[in-house]
Amino acid sequence: MTIKLFERLSPRKRGIVYLLLSSFSFACMALFINLAGDMPVFQKAFFRNLVAIVMSYIMLARSPEKFKIKKGSMPGLLMRASFGTIGVIANFYAISHTNMSDAMMLNKLSPFFAVLTSIIVLKEAADGFQWAAILVAIVGAVFVVKPSFLFGAIGVTNDSVFPLAIALIGGICAGIAYTFLRKVTLKGERGIVVVAFFSTFSCLALVPFIIFTYQPITLLQFFYCVMTGVSACFGQIFITSAYAACPAKEISIYDYSTVIFTALLGLIFLGEFPDWISIVGYAIIIGASVMNYLYNNNHLRFKKS
Repeated sequence: MTIKLFERLSPRKRGIVYLLLSSFSFACMALFINLAGDMPVFQKAFFRNLVAIVMSYIMLARSPEKFKIKKGSMPGLLMRASFGTIGVIANFYAISHTNMSDAMMLNKLSPFFAVLTSIIVLKEAADGFQWAAILVAIVGAVFVVKPSFLFGAIGVTNDSVFPLAIALIGGICAGIAYTFLRKVTLKGERGIVVVAFFSTFSCLALVPFIIFTYQPITLLQFFYCVMTGVSACFGQIFITSAYAACPAKEISIYDYSTVIFTALLGLIFLGEFPDWISIVGYAIIIGASVMNYLYNNNHLRFKKS
């Protein structure tokens, strides 16, 4: 799916613009999740996907091919939806129980896990430099999580580590989901179909959990849940378009702008600010991603020359 305003841009530049728009959308989503307050994570995730269903179905109904799914896409769509659903639940739980920017940074390890998954799914082999970047990123994740057995008194307790560990699981699942997203879009599947299928699958999968954990909400909480869904839908549409336009290893560095947007929104609206150890972790992870990005760019230039 291509927005007419960006049609004249090269695939790489288009992918970058889409990722920046996606990053801001997901940062807004994180803020609205937090503002929704104390309610079951399954309800938050359900609203996020319900709004996406409405918006994506309207777009599909207005498209020439309507609701048609390409032959051979179903296995990839199911894998993308399954891991994507687990990733959303994990990310929402983490955002609701710890510092927003910490949770989003751990979730943004997903490009590294996408590289790992791509080796198996897409046969896109990683070289020694990329493996080193992945290991450095994992070191950065340790600084963000700050387990007390490594950091002593300045580390976080086991209770505080749990939501950060869940955020890391969310990042792993998101990375796997994005690999299958790219697989189906490489086969020609429309991005909006991927979004609609994922949202529908997630809502249906969440229904049993909602039945057993349902909690009445206020009108204000309902508004925040709807805005969570709107922000997430735009974020999903933009990120689907980004990875459809260009390989993840060429543009994934720009996905880290989500953490900057999230930190700014958290500071302005919630008074949150990450501690210095987390900031060191951010620098290590983003630094690893920048080096990997520059390496990939140089590698591509060398191949073309």
